[in-house]
Amino acid sequence: MKPIITTRSFAMGIMALALAAGMTSCKKNKEVATQPKPKGETLIQEYCTGPEHFSDKKTFRARAVGESMDRNAAKKKARSNARGELAKSIKATMQIVGDNYVSSNEFNNREEITETFNEMTRTIVDEEIVGSTIICDKLTQREDGTYVSYVCVELSSSDMVGKYHEALSKDERIKAEYNYEKFKETFEKEMEKLGN
Repeated sequence: MKPIITTRSFAMGIMALALAAGMTSCKKNKEVATQPKPKGETLIQEYCTGPEHFSDKKTFRARAVGESMDRNAAKKKARSNARGELAKSIKATMQIVGDNYVSSNEFNNREEITETFNEMTRTIVDEEIVGSTIICDKLTQREDGTYVSYVCVELSSSDMVGKYHEALSKDERIKAEYNYEKFKETFEKEMEKLGN
């Protein structure tokens, strides 16, 4: 006599197989997650990094690392390097803003106006960089005694545009043709790119 397979017992058999397959696939996922790290590679944790330490449309930011056997020297190096990177970033952005602003307006002497913008960039950045704010400051020490300082500094873009407005409003070569709203719009477009 042949055994009779009912629909119910057939369905129970299929469910048992599916459950068994699911359990083995979960086991495989766990094995993948706990695999040993690749040989010869070490995961490095960096401090003062990540999206909250990148420049965005409202703030210029820069980060740097300083190393020394002396704790204070490591911190000074990191701060100096970070402010140097911040200055480079601001100068590059302001040069683009100046070039775009000058080329979009009908200035009589474009070369002279462009040079004026570049001079102002150097002066204003040098003055403002001292007032940059430290938003992240971490200090570690290696086994050999070396101190490693991680720093991120920032400077408000609205402070920068305000200083430019002040300087441009006083400059006799630009004063008559200067349009603050157009300059600010050009600046904000460039900051939007920096934020992306």
